[in-house]
Amino acid sequence: MKVNNVMIYSASLFLLLSSACCCNGKSEQQKTPVDYINPYMGNISHLLVPTYPTVHLPNSMLRIYPERSDYTSGQIDGLPVVVTSHRGSSAFNISPLNEQSEMSGAVKKYTYDHEIIKPYFYSVYLDEENIQVEYAPSHQSGLYNLSFNEGNINRLVINTRKGALELKDSAIYGYQQIGRGETLVYLYMESEQEIKNGGALNRSANIDYEKKSVEGRNSALVLDFNGKQINLRYGISFISCEQARKNLRREINTYQVNELAQLGRDKWNESLRKIEVQGDSENDKTVFYTSLYRIYERMINISEDGYYYSATDKQVHSDEGKPFYTDDWIWDTYRAAHPLRVLIEPEMEVNMINSYIRMSQQTNEGWMPTFPEITGDSHRMNGNHAVSIVWDAYSKGLRGFDLEAAYNACKSAVLEKSLLPWTRTPNTELDVFYREKGYFPALQDEKDEYVREVSKGEKRQSVAVTLGACFDDWCLSQIAKTLGKQDDYQYFLSHSYNYRNLYNPETGFFHPKDKKGNFIQPFDYRFSGGQGARNYYDENNAWTYRWDVPHNPMDLIRLMGSSENFIINLDQTFREPLGRSKFEFYTQLPDQTGNVGQFSMANEPSLHIPYLYNYAGQPWKTQKRVRELLKQWFRNDLMGVPGDEDGGGLSSFVVFSAMGFYPVTPGSSIYNIGSPLFKQVKLKLGNGKIFEIKAQNCSDENKYIQSATLNGKLWNKPWFSHEDIANGGKLVLVMTNKANKNWGVAPDNAPPSAEEINN
Repeated sequence: MKVNNVMIYSASLFLLLSSACCCNGKSEQQKTPVDYINPYMGNISHLLVPTYPTVHLPNSMLRIYPERSDYTSGQIDGLPVVVTSHRGSSAFNISPLNEQSEMSGAVKKYTYDHEIIKPYFYSVYLDEENIQVEYAPSHQSGLYNLSFNEGNINRLVINTRKGALELKDSAIYGYQQIGRGETLVYLYMESEQEIKNGGALNRSANIDYEKKSVEGRNSALVLDFNGKQINLRYGISFISCEQARKNLRREINTYQVNELAQLGRDKWNESLRKIEVQGDSENDKTVFYTSLYRIYERMINISEDGYYYSATDKQVHSDEGKPFYTDDWIWDTYRAAHPLRVLIEPEMEVNMINSYIRMSQQTNEGWMPTFPEITGDSHRMNGNHAVSIVWDAYSKGLRGFDLEAAYNACKSAVLEKSLLPWTRTPNTELDVFYREKGYFPALQDEKDEYVREVSKGEKRQSVAVTLGACFDDWCLSQIAKTLGKQDDYQYFLSHSYNYRNLYNPETGFFHPKDKKGNFIQPFDYRFSGGQGARNYYDENNAWTYRWDVPHNPMDLIRLMGSSENFIINLDQTFREPLGRSKFEFYTQLPDQTGNVGQFSMANEPSLHIPYLYNYAGQPWKTQKRVRELLKQWFRNDLMGVPGDEDGGGLSSFVVFSAMGFYPVTPGSSIYNIGSPLFKQVKLKLGNGKIFEIKAQNCSDENKYIQSATLNGKLWNKPWFSHEDIANGGKLVLVMTNKANKNWGVAPDNAPPSAEEINN
């Protein structure tokens, strides 16, 4: 068995050598940003969906991860070829078999050992088969090196779950249907070693060597090779098999995994070095760069030699020199992932917005998408938050997209498409009611739904829908104002205050009303609303949505009566007990994990809440709370992510907060100051300038801001604007272990809200 040890050692040796430099410095000096990434962080979920250890290049079309039921399962289903959607299964599959292996089906389950995953490299030992696997990706192509320890004739089973494969001219051509079958992913695959023979795998797991093509569900071809080494490379495409071949030829000219992995490693470092951090904790750096890596998983660039397939109209289009991006869950990413790209990837962000606009123009309705994916706009969750992404980018100086076209698409979606969650349909009677009365009407828990368009599982989500629409209307009003559409500006601005219609002054919560204008009673702000509280809220209960007015926190303070009451209510959010056993609580609210009292660190509507103390004169509590949340819930271990990581949704909170600031209101150009984890942070802005944050005396104990300067001037505000840093700048924070309860507390120093911005 000595050969096995050599193969395993060679994979590990490559990774060790590639992460070290030739100098004699300390190990920390030898490490580059990509060396801090731990793809396994969060691979065991607290309750719902774990993170996946994805192997890919930044924003690339090709992504893979091992296919297993969960991290602890001990088996993988073959070898992946391409994951076409976040959390999806691999389209196509490769199962290597040695001479003694039993042919049991189109995809083989393997036990495995010695798995190594880096963003640019995958290695695993299939221990029962004695096969060493090494893999590296490019943007639209990939490369496997398979080393067999036994037999002179070894095999590959190539599977398509629903499609066709053909062996032609010593190469594999094929496609697979994905989604509802209207979108196809194409494959071209070739090997360095000569294929001795090939044939179709029939339903009895026998090989028909006379048949060189297969079609249907779980169809597979079998390839026989002489020798103990098979090097396999392939291209993928959403356009054609020929384009898949071109993508491979353009990107990979080797059969050696280590050569391709080094290119991928360099590409990752190029992206990750746009934010450089310095500090004493290696774990903090791992959590930081792992979070940044997850933000680069989506959206994906699907332009192929200047063309792309759009599932919106099922046509191939020229990209007109602007890469086309898709695969985004906007409900999760508009809050912080897109604002982060505005800072470090502005050109990419502009191309994403242009992609949204193109999608809207490729539909009959002209609506802006909400959940654009490879297979089209799935319109999950609620809201039309692409308008936030458009306005946030424009308000921070990004150009290169047609603001009027974006406005028209957003306006059409807001006014013509139903606000109902998880459905893409024209307005219903509930939407007409909303525009007339200023709130989405609710039903009592026990009442039967009578509006047929309402999803049986997702319900009306009346409060969540109303609050989300208010923010969208505010963003739309700001674009209208910029475009000189004064009537539209006034209309949407007035509707951005509709949250007031659901505010219950007796309790201080946003409370659902029926169509007669009566608050739903009796009511429990922790548990009313059924599964996921979806009758009235969404995935979270009323304690989370109590704070869902990101565009106007100052008005929320007024609704609550005073800054003092606002602080009391904020404090209580982090103290309020679950109210039931954990079993009962999470049975009803499984998305609301990562709890600190009723605050949920695991779900996106909560991300801005710790920063709201800045608006009410107690920024030291923001500093304390943000540090605690980062340390409690985001860790360098298998359970180090508290909830669903939706392509950057939670990770962007970590990246921003670890740097020391956060965009509470996308579109306002205001960043709230928290408490940085690192002594020094350098952001390389897209215009070539650098924004630097220095936190003097920063440590686990020294988490409070004693004093600050911004661009050389004394700074007593717990916020700064995008304009302050757009051309580079320097924020210096003097940190201490006791709160300075006088810094940033003056009412005039509070972050601006919508009303101040409008004026």
